[in-house]
Amino acid sequence: MPDTHSFSAFNNFRKAALAGEFLITAEVAPPKGGDPVQMLAMAATLKGRVHAVNITDGSRAVMRMSSLVASVILLQNGIEPICQFACRDRNRIGLQADLMGAHALGIRNILALTGDPVKAGDHPQAKAVFDLEAVRLLQLIRNMNQGFDFNEKPLTDGALDLFAGAAVDPQSQSWSGLQSRFEKKIVAGAQFFQSQLITDFETLEKFMDKIAVGYNKPILAGIFLLKSAKNAQFINKAVPGVNIPEHIIERLAKAKHPLEEGMKIAAEQVQIARGLCQGVHLMAVKREDLIAPILDLAGVEKVS
Repeated sequence: MPDTHSFSAFNNFRKAALAGEFLITAEVAPPKGGDPVQMLAMAATLKGRVHAVNITDGSRAVMRMSSLVASVILLQNGIEPICQFACRDRNRIGLQADLMGAHALGIRNILALTGDPVKAGDHPQAKAVFDLEAVRLLQLIRNMNQGFDFNEKPLTDGALDLFAGAAVDPQSQSWSGLQSRFEKKIVAGAQFFQSQLITDFETLEKFMDKIAVGYNKPILAGIFLLKSAKNAQFINKAVPGVNIPEHIIERLAKAKHPLEEGMKIAAEQVQIARGLCQGVHLMAVKREDLIAPILDLAGVEKVS
């Protein structure tokens, strides 16, 4: 019989969130293949600089290693993960099975997502599931934390202890839709929120003052490292709902060293976000090693 007590869970992210600390997370993609060395190398650069590393679950519907497995690999290497769970690829049976497995393996932080549409990814002919969506997944996690399955039947071998979060898009075109969806996720049990890429910080401030106020749930502003003007233009074209301002694109285009300029922009955005919400979620695709230097530029100290 395996010694289940050998699986050690980290709770630093939850403790920091509940204590009101300024939260720092960063995104790392699982490998596209069986070798996790590159993922671990990138995640290792974040040790002591972030509260947790967010592991994507088929982001943009592109096939990669299981987010659950990748999260366990990080945990085994002393890095606290936030494991994304998307509803696109699993029905309620599969989601519950993986959530129980996550708990047993020491995973405590879950980001509940509906998931990107299959046609957006690298297997457009795949059959989507979408048995649940993010709100119902949050409800499911809440039930399992209370010791019940989806059908309100007891979990005979013990309740779960998961810290569930959700996504939010403060730059949504529908203000009423944004408010309704945010409040539904709160009621369903969301304990923290990770935002989409933020480019309009005035809109973020409005969201914090008009919608998030009073709920006392951490909001982490999404900060994206722009590597060049071309990179920024591509994101504007390829990522729905994102509108990187022309003045930022021009700044990158005029820079002698665009990547360094992109790091400065990201650091400035971290500083702005620090005055508006309780955290930041940093995304630096394939250059996660630059996140620590960005935090240095922003004057953010190491996490305890």
